[in-house]
Amino acid sequence: MPRRWPLHGLLFVLTAGSTFLVAGPAYAVAIMGILVFHEMGHYLQARRYGVPATLPYFIPFPFSLFGTLGAVIRMNNLGADRRVLFDIGVTGPLAGLVVAIPATVWGLAHSAVVPTATLSGGSIELGDSLFFRGMVWLTLGSVPEGYDVLLHPVAFAGWAGLFLTALNLLPIGQLDGGHVTYALLGRYAYPVALAAMLAFIAVTVFVSPIWTLMVVLVLLIGLRHPPTADDTVPLGRGRKAIGWASLAFFVLSFTPDPLTLG
Repeated sequence: MPRRWPLHGLLFVLTAGSTFLVAGPAYAVAIMGILVFHEMGHYLQARRYGVPATLPYFIPFPFSLFGTLGAVIRMNNLGADRRVLFDIGVTGPLAGLVVAIPATVWGLAHSAVVPTATLSGGSIELGDSLFFRGMVWLTLGSVPEGYDVLLHPVAFAGWAGLFLTALNLLPIGQLDGGHVTYALLGRYAYPVALAAMLAFIAVTVFVSPIWTLMVVLVLLIGLRHPPTADDTVPLGRGRKAIGWASLAFFVLSFTPDPLTLG
């Protein structure tokens, strides 16, 4: 696939700038690091297996909470077998977590536990996934009632990285989680995707309408994963363990109600 170096570079610079405008230099460096590692995980695995892929297209969006809509690569995986699909799909989230988890730990260690009453009325309260809540407890201990954690910008980048990783691991269609689920289950991945989509819609209707756009996008992409060039190639125990662990991480890191305006 063609590599449009000027376009890739321009989008990277614009996204770095938009994240800087949202939450400052520390946040920008951390969130860009997470995005770079995630997308390059996909890209380098694709190059390893000879699967045509573009460099990442970063998406700047300064009028959003994160300052970006993430990044994507274009890839032609028609010649990929089951094992190749798995390796390309799972490496992105795992590589992103190599940065997101240390960033979260360091950022939480430099965050402040403050009385809730001192927070301004225009503040945004971030929802906690089970995974993030566990990291808060391990790093800061139990937060007393009437207090909250005022996140350091790097901790906010870590929260955003975990949040985006969870979205990518939705076991639906051609999302990263969809690739992993298809590699693990083959044709049985579709019922899983359908159940996950119905649950996602229920969360949108009954918990938080903030997911509406994501639901629409996922439906447009489609729930069914196409077959690989060879679905009979075995994954092996190691890959299967990594695959199930990544889907378990999705359950632990998904945040049903991510934002509350204070």
